[in-house]
Amino acid sequence: MKTKRVFIGIFGRRNQGKSSLVNALAGQDVAIVSDIAGTTTDPVRKSIEIFGIGPAVLVDTAGIDDDGPLGGQRVRKSYEALKTVDVALLVISHNTFGDPERAALTRFREFSVPFAIVHNKADEQPLSAALREELQRLEVPVLECTARTRAGIPELIDAIVRITLPSAYQADTLVGDLVRAGDEVALVMPQDSEAPEGRLILPQVQLIRDLLDNHAVAACLQPEELQDYLKTHKPAFVITDSQVFAKVAEVVPHEIPLTSFSIILSRAKGNFDLFLEGTPFLSQLADGDRVLMMESCTHVTSCEDIGRHKIPTLVRKVTGKKLEFDFVAALEPLPDDLTKYAIAIQCGGCMVTKRQLRNRVAQLSDAGVPVTNYGMAIAWLTGIFGRVTEIFCEK
Repeated sequence: MKTKRVFIGIFGRRNQGKSSLVNALAGQDVAIVSDIAGTTTDPVRKSIEIFGIGPAVLVDTAGIDDDGPLGGQRVRKSYEALKTVDVALLVISHNTFGDPERAALTRFREFSVPFAIVHNKADEQPLSAALREELQRLEVPVLECTARTRAGIPELIDAIVRITLPSAYQADTLVGDLVRAGDEVALVMPQDSEAPEGRLILPQVQLIRDLLDNHAVAACLQPEELQDYLKTHKPAFVITDSQVFAKVAEVVPHEIPLTSFSIILSRAKGNFDLFLEGTPFLSQLADGDRVLMMESCTHVTSCEDIGRHKIPTLVRKVTGKKLEFDFVAALEPLPDDLTKYAIAIQCGGCMVTKRQLRNRVAQLSDAGVPVTNYGMAIAWLTGIFGRVTEIFCEK
């Protein structure tokens, strides 16, 4: 099942035809094209579909040779994109390959991003034999194209498919190792004002699909219906929205495993052990500490918003401490000084890729900041942390 979007970063000096390449790959004019160097100042994104991969996002970045104070900032922002992309294309033209390109390749390797080198504007000057030989020693795909006429674009797309790791677009199973065919799993999904009108939120959809893929039965209900449901059913386990953990934990018998959507997502995204270690630091918060709340999506908030209101309120209430909360949404850059935070609390991350979330969490871990996630934090604060994580710790 392919449910992820692959992020493809386009890097190179100014005026190498990066924006033209984005347009050629997308099949339409979505990026500004100009002969004036430095036209692209901030990363520009365009969603496309690539046969063999599925949904993908092209990320057009500013020139890696930009200069001056503002130019340096644009270059840093371009390389910031490496924290979010799954594949990189280094665009060159007119046989120009020097220190900026070598620096880019070093960055690609530092971030473990697979990449290809694209010699653009081949109609003006073909790739020389000498440079081709030098680039081939790098043991990465070297393509030649003319974005303006789309010459060589099909071959480039084939190369992108070849170097993209399957993990970038193939969905990991969420509960496939926890269920058997025919198992019934109860999904508790409160529909408050934060629930989107007429549809389910993405984690709920992903869990239902995953249960179907594993030939299990999904019983979907709201918290008010759970008690009556349990009188006639004994599900293999119960998965609930974290914000009703306390209410659901009172109703579900201890012999039935209980966990939450965000905890399951944290395991699938690869940060589970780090969150397990970081969660207990909630008990060490002191007056004046700062807490970083990290949401992976953007939406209009309300008084029922779990990240902006409910969790901060709960943390203050349980700890009894005077705390300050900062918020970052979607893939906004994290604050420059992370050491000022006593702990960070990350959402489930349903809207971002595993690579994007892991890179984000790694920045905090490298700075020595404990990290937990919404579900684990709520479980700790309501006294059921061990109960809702033991189903995974046994694996």
